[in-house]
Amino acid sequence: MNTIPLVDSERTTQNRVVNLLHDYCGYQYLGYKQDADNLPIIPEILGKFIKDTQHASNTEIDKVFRLLDLEISRCHDKDTLFQSNLNFYSYLRYGVNIQGDDGQSKTVKIIKWSEDNVADNIFSLAEEVTVRRNIEEYHTRRPDIVVYVNGMALGVIELKKSTVSVKDGVRQQIRNNGRDNEICHFFVPAQFLFAGNDSEGVHYGTILTPEKFWLRWKEPTGQSYPNDTSTPEPIPELFPRTEFPNELDRSLLQMLEPKRILRLIHDCVVYDGGIKKVCRPNQYFAFEAAKPRIRNKQSGIIWHSQGAGKSLMMVWLAQWILENMPNDPRVVIITDRDELDKQIENGFKDAGHKPIRAKSGNHLLSMLSEVEPNLICTLIHKFGIAGQEESAFSAEEKKLRGKRSPEQYMAALAEKLPKGFKAKGNIFVFVDECHRTQGGILNKAMKKIMGDDVMLIGFTGTPLLKQQKSKLTSRENFGNYIHTYKFNEAVKDQVILDLRYEAREIEQNLENEQAVDQLFEHITRNLSSKAKEELKSRWAVMKNLFSSRDRVRKIVADIVKDMQLISCLREGWGNAMLVCDSIYQAYRCWEVFQETQLKGHCAVVSSFNGKDASPEESSSGETQSEAEYKAEMAKKMFKDRTPEEFEEWAKTQFVDHPGDMKLLIVVSKLLTGFDAPSATYLYLDKKMEGHDLFQAICRVNRTNNEYEEKEFGYIVDYKQLFKNIEDAVNDYTTGAFSDYDKEDVEGLLTDRFENAKRDLDTALERVEHLCEPVAHPKTTNEFFDYFVFDQRSTEPNEEEAATIQSAPIREAFYNAVKILVTRYSAIALEMERAGYTTEEAQTIFERIKNFDNIRNAIMRRAGDIVDMKLYDQQMRNILDMYIDAKSSKVLAMLEDFSFLDLVLDSNSEEAEHEAEEALGGKDGVASTITANVRRVVNRKRESNPEEYRKFSERINRLLAEYRQGVLDYKEYLKAIAELARELGNRTFDPRLDTQGKQALFDNLGEDVALTLEVYQLIKVNAKQGFRTNDVKKAKLRRALESFTASKPFDVDDILRIVINNPEF
Repeated sequence: MNTIPLVDSERTTQNRVVNLLHDYCGYQYLGYKQDADNLPIIPEILGKFIKDTQHASNTEIDKVFRLLDLEISRCHDKDTLFQSNLNFYSYLRYGVNIQGDDGQSKTVKIIKWSEDNVADNIFSLAEEVTVRRNIEEYHTRRPDIVVYVNGMALGVIELKKSTVSVKDGVRQQIRNNGRDNEICHFFVPAQFLFAGNDSEGVHYGTILTPEKFWLRWKEPTGQSYPNDTSTPEPIPELFPRTEFPNELDRSLLQMLEPKRILRLIHDCVVYDGGIKKVCRPNQYFAFEAAKPRIRNKQSGIIWHSQGAGKSLMMVWLAQWILENMPNDPRVVIITDRDELDKQIENGFKDAGHKPIRAKSGNHLLSMLSEVEPNLICTLIHKFGIAGQEESAFSAEEKKLRGKRSPEQYMAALAEKLPKGFKAKGNIFVFVDECHRTQGGILNKAMKKIMGDDVMLIGFTGTPLLKQQKSKLTSRENFGNYIHTYKFNEAVKDQVILDLRYEAREIEQNLENEQAVDQLFEHITRNLSSKAKEELKSRWAVMKNLFSSRDRVRKIVADIVKDMQLISCLREGWGNAMLVCDSIYQAYRCWEVFQETQLKGHCAVVSSFNGKDASPEESSSGETQSEAEYKAEMAKKMFKDRTPEEFEEWAKTQFVDHPGDMKLLIVVSKLLTGFDAPSATYLYLDKKMEGHDLFQAICRVNRTNNEYEEKEFGYIVDYKQLFKNIEDAVNDYTTGAFSDYDKEDVEGLLTDRFENAKRDLDTALERVEHLCEPVAHPKTTNEFFDYFVFDQRSTEPNEEEAATIQSAPIREAFYNAVKILVTRYSAIALEMERAGYTTEEAQTIFERIKNFDNIRNAIMRRAGDIVDMKLYDQQMRNILDMYIDAKSSKVLAMLEDFSFLDLVLDSNSEEAEHEAEEALGGKDGVASTITANVRRVVNRKRESNPEEYRKFSERINRLLAEYRQGVLDYKEYLKAIAELARELGNRTFDPRLDTQGKQALFDNLGEDVALTLEVYQLIKVNAKQGFRTNDVKKAKLRRALESFTASKPFDVDDILRIVINNPEF
């Protein structure tokens, strides 16, 4: 039997986790698997489980293995991983169907799911599990810990020490399972992937989960009411923090406890439209709280904040009900909005279920009178009071469509039941947006239609109003809460974003030109000259709008100003919504926007169908009526699209192409059930309160996983909805939210300026703290010594390794400066309003500018600049708005070596001086250029190792001679310039006319004839797809082996060159 090794000081975290899982969860320890060629199934363990629990024969077990191995062998890249993983999950959940020894069909279970039989399963783990990569059979990956259930690798853990970001572990997992040519086949059975360290706890995801979707485990989450009580009950915490204070240890134990991990895999995994998803902690604990309530048929409400994953909760609960409840269980889902109905129906379909939509009340009754279907969706306002289909609605019914509540429809339907009607099955009803229902009418109607035993589960993302609570949580209606997960907790868990609020008054006294010009100077006082010129070029239009007496034109001008000055709106990764108080006003805004840069980039989405005004709506005089005006504007906007087509197009553009659709103008549509991660600003010019306001402001609280720069949602309130003249303290639980209990909306809105000032101060302190270890006098050279390597004591041949070693502290500094710049940009134009004096604002500006210059120099000195380009673009755009950087052009020239020509030119004193000033003198310039040349040389490491070796040695020799004084500054630059030119302009025999031939030539003893012979052999045997196809790769390797058998060359070296040169 294997024994657990003694703790190694270098591997403390990993060995501690192994010990904990062994001691507290009973996982068998399998030792290290670093010398074997591991697949994700250990046959001996799985075979033993099948034989012991089901008495299968060896022949039957072999049949099971063949089917499982087939799925693993089919997976050779990330594109095939999803389907193979889905197929394997089906085997895990439902068993493997084979033909038994008796010739009959037989289902072999490879996991015992019942909680009574959990102990029948074999839980084990292994360390340093070596897996061969797809691309190169001599290259491997070694996941830190693999978690096996019955010998199948269902979990993989990557651990980091506390000083290394947990994101590094996440990226390792993503690389291993999500990139072609890696070890995706090992992840065919995988269900949960983990990354963690002692300082950041456990982050988890599943196969192909992008980095930004990884979740952090937290137990407990929300408040649970599993026993139908009016007050929440403490959630029993597995491995409580009082006994396990380390978050990493505690979270891994909580998630990998045998019963818990099987529950998570079986009940809380979904394959949703081509994406595999696992539950968030709030969804899991709501699911667990609901199960006892469902078993006892105790109705209730699940209140989870907007954006917390309500639709998937419905999918998992419906699936559990249909699989676990007795007496023909059925689920009926009721919605009252088109958008919600489509969203929920599509969610179930994407997850592999087949809901049937009730087309009318009569259709619903018809389905309920039969045992099937067991999953029904209903869009309630399409029923009609008489139960008929929408096509049979009377004119009066059409006018009332969408204005009646669900209980009105269901109550009317209950009164019209056919004689002798009886619903069949054990029925559970999900009511979406249940806060819009009133009293106990719905409950009574449901019982009359579906039987007294029907259970109602209400879902809401909005808190209940004070006057609703006693009604909706009473036993006559939905019953007590089942689980709650409020806004402030969801923000803290980073499930949704915090909302920053600003009440904004529209300037009313700008009728004269001087006042407008003063406004321009005020707006642009903190902008860079470049940004100021850009805004000035568009000021003529804005000048006209601002000087208007018309309030609509002033609002348009204000929004256009933001579109020019606010980085997310300016750059197109974020967009905005404007809420107007009428469709007429919405079209007036749209018309004015056509005079601005937003022409073609905004749209009205409303319930107006664009039809011409009726005779009674038309004007009898010369002036145009509102109805005629709306019809005219709608035609201009729709062009050749129908209203329905235009709405779908506008929504799609807004979500998928925010840079093209910068603004949606709405009245009531899209203020619920419309999720757009890009939506960042919400402009309110409509009196709203309660549920309508709550749901509207939550349109901008979604995280944007494409652009992590979105940190907040912003609310700009033109209607002063929370204004309280008598109270100087900002209190956003009163005013328009006065009908809510204070604790239910606490923290929903925060003051933009107050919080932005706090964020900026914190970011500045963070950067200064990171710079404290830099030696005095803290010039650029001292920053190089600390963040790159000590320039006096590091040998030339050690510089690259030293630069790699210092990378973590540089990344921390880069990120801190980036956050600082982002925080500054949020209030750069309004520093005084945020509470800074003019002198303080100027000092902060100078400090930020200095930190950015230092960061820029360090990036170039370390050779990080190319790798950081994508990361850096957002920050550069912000800096262009606020900082004039004179040296940026010269520094940029360092990247393509054109600076070398400048310095060696006798007329380049100004450029040379700027570079020396930015990079800490001549030594700084020399070192930075050397780092850039090294970066180019390093690209040859795999594709031409011999060229890489030769040039690396020359760089080290030249740098050593410069340091020793053998070469002076200009001589060194001249030598480096010659080397850089040689990199791109080497001369070869004319027959060596491709990079692949040249690489082979360098590594085959510079023998032209031999090179051409090997090249031809490769061209014949390197079949398409050989990099990812083991059979084709093996054929090529055999051909190279037979050719080089009598020659002094390593076949693996040649194969590596072939793989890394794209021409083969």
